[in-house]
Amino acid sequence: RHRTMKVLSLLLALATTSTPSHAEFRQFEGVIEAASNYVHYSEGYVVTPGYVDISNLVFEAADGGKRAKIFAKDWTDDGGDGAEVEVWDDDGEDDGGERLLEDAALGSTFVDIVLFHEPSECANTRFGCDWTELGVGASDGVGNLRWCCSDDAVALGLCNGGPKQEGRLIVDPDKFQGQHKFLPVPPSGVWSRNVKFGRFDLKEGEGTSGKYVLVVANCNDLMGRNLTVTGQYTWKSVHGYLPGNLFGEMYFFVGVFVCYLILFAWYGLRMKIHRDAQIPIQKWVLATIGVGLLEVFFKAGDLWVWNEDGERFWFSLYTGVVVGVAKRAISRCLVVMLSLGWGVTCDTLGDKFKRVVVLGLIYVGTSAARDVMTVMAITENEILTQNEETELLDVVTILTFITAFIDVTFYLWIFDSLNATMQYLESMNQSMKLKRYLRLRLILLISVVFALLWSMFGIVDSFNDQRMVNEEENGWVLSAVWEINYLMVLIGLSCLWQPEAGSKEYAYVMELSSNVGGELEFDTTFVDSPDSDDEDENNQDNQSAGYKDEDFDVGKGVNA
Repeated sequence: RHRTMKVLSLLLALATTSTPSHAEFRQFEGVIEAASNYVHYSEGYVVTPGYVDISNLVFEAADGGKRAKIFAKDWTDDGGDGAEVEVWDDDGEDDGGERLLEDAALGSTFVDIVLFHEPSECANTRFGCDWTELGVGASDGVGNLRWCCSDDAVALGLCNGGPKQEGRLIVDPDKFQGQHKFLPVPPSGVWSRNVKFGRFDLKEGEGTSGKYVLVVANCNDLMGRNLTVTGQYTWKSVHGYLPGNLFGEMYFFVGVFVCYLILFAWYGLRMKIHRDAQIPIQKWVLATIGVGLLEVFFKAGDLWVWNEDGERFWFSLYTGVVVGVAKRAISRCLVVMLSLGWGVTCDTLGDKFKRVVVLGLIYVGTSAARDVMTVMAITENEILTQNEETELLDVVTILTFITAFIDVTFYLWIFDSLNATMQYLESMNQSMKLKRYLRLRLILLISVVFALLWSMFGIVDSFNDQRMVNEEENGWVLSAVWEINYLMVLIGLSCLWQPEAGSKEYAYVMELSSNVGGELEFDTTFVDSPDSDDEDENNQDNQSAGYKDEDFDVGKGVNA
């Protein structure tokens, strides 16, 4: 109930909220094996000043306390000692050097933890940043890349080895500008530790906001122990819990929500004023606006609650996804029904209405399953195994093709029906109604052309070495443009079919041209009405029986 009230008070709170001092919580549960061929990492966008805090992560030996079979190397010949490490005081003011997180036992191995910033010059490129250029890992320039100072890395000349490098993450002090901490792991015994002094403070400065990478490496595959890691770690930006690159998206959805609210109030008020002239298609338009309003409300609410509490409000998240699918389905059905002439050339669609609804329901089922599974694969990646995530994404791929096929069916049906309706209106000299459909076609064509151009822009941008749109900072803009395109089409449809006096007469009467004064007249006979069909049948029966209108004369009687 507490979170629900937060969502309901979204607009008021956004207008009065001060900067909160919280962070984004992330869950980590998994095994970090002692291996030199890979490292674990997590990425996040931070608006400085802020911090990344791993103090609540718990590292625990996964071997039940058994002693390692291979013991530490003896470095006493060259004056080294495996237990000698440089210990920094914990005043919170380190400038990127190493810091020991707890006292080291003799023969201990180490878990290296580094945090570094990826400059926008490389983070916004097609292939991303080369970590070796930032001081993490090493490469010989001919394809040999190593993260850890293992025996083969020493043989390749990528690290010098020795007591302070053997079995450790390769960090080049001349290039590395991040922060480096390490946790000693004893060679045997039951061992479980929280990370002490695990907060990485990020100071405000020019170019300090942006993408950060947290790397955890258990490099010593000869003497190291497999570890399990559980707990939460936090990423804090200056504005609150929300990741820094999503803060703009939250305010975008608030702005779109205001637009939907104004459109819904305007259209609903006009329907109330002209309630006697309502036609069924206008109720569908209002329903589409209402569903769109709910979608952006829940999406904005999800991001706002996340920013306030540090955790996703799953009701808002999944409700926003499902309502968004319903909006797309209803809008497709609406455009098909308008293209078929409902409310302009006919007052009912008959069996076509059922086919439109069935196709819309199929779209809802496939699209909702696809979007929900996609969200699960992204948000539940900490609890899903690699195989489970792969299987989930395979199903998403299949559903994407099915949804695309349904979309193509909708589009072909829309333009085919639109052309047929326009040909009918033109043949019947219905100039005013034809003008409305010409405007509808113009709106749809502009939307389609814009969608094609934006898709081409996205494809070209994805192949550029330097991205035109910084996806790490403003990646949400790529999807926000589609929301704007949809809203513009909906506003256009709402204006064309707005409730007004005479809407019902306009929809159900035939326009007649007049040669006197060049004005227009309307035939008050309803098109395709049941009464007119009965009259036509009666006239045909009379003519087949040998009767004519002129035969019925009161003065003459009836000629048999």
